[in-house]
Formats: sequence, C-alpha cells, structure tokens
Amino acid sequence: MITALYAGMPVSDLDASRDWYTRFFGCEPTLRVGDEILWDIGANACLFIEPNAAQAGAGRMTLGATGLDELLERFAAAGIEHEPVETYENGVRHVKVPDPDGNALALAESPEGG
Repeated sequence: MITALYAGMPVSDLDASRDWYTRFFGCEPTLRVGDEILWDIGANACLFIEPNAAQAGAGRMTLGATGLDELLERFAAAGIEHEPVETYENGVRHVKVPDPDGNALALAESPEGG
C-alpha cells in the first residue's frame, strides 16, 4: 500500500530554485536535509528540490489545485510566469508553470473544484 508521495525536481542552482519554489508555494520550505529542500504540499505529499545540473529541466509534475485563478494572480504578483490556461473537453483547467530550469510543473483544476 502506498501511503505518501515524495517527489523531487532536479535543479541547477539550489539557492535560486529555493527562492522560486518559495514564491511558487507561497511559504518557506518545511525542511532541509543535506542538499534537499522540502515543502509539505498536502496531507501525505512532499516536493523536494535537489541540485543535479545534468538532469535539471527534465522533471515533470502536475499538481491538483483549487482556486486556480487566485493562484495565478498570486504567481503574477510574485513574478512567476505561466503559459496560457487550457480548458479540456471534460472541463479540467490546466496550466503549465515551468520553473527556472524548465522543469515542467503544471496545475490542474477539475470543474468540481478538486
């Protein structure tokens, strides 16, 4: 049985990425363990960044979200750019928010709001 998710993104500059992800999540990291910097992003979910210049930009993750418009407004205020929001046939709204290395973060909001 799987009980938790710990997902990582490889980054080329740990300090610059720490700043970007802090603005993305709207809070300071939860924990630092060695060269890994972690944010708790859900009840049993954690995202960490780690220095790995050779693989930086190869990460891919979609996060379920609610209040997508408010999140995008917060991103704009924090200087975080995103691609245009797409709405799929099933009503899911999806937006890509690449990090400074080009790791493919995306947010998806279902029409039911979850």
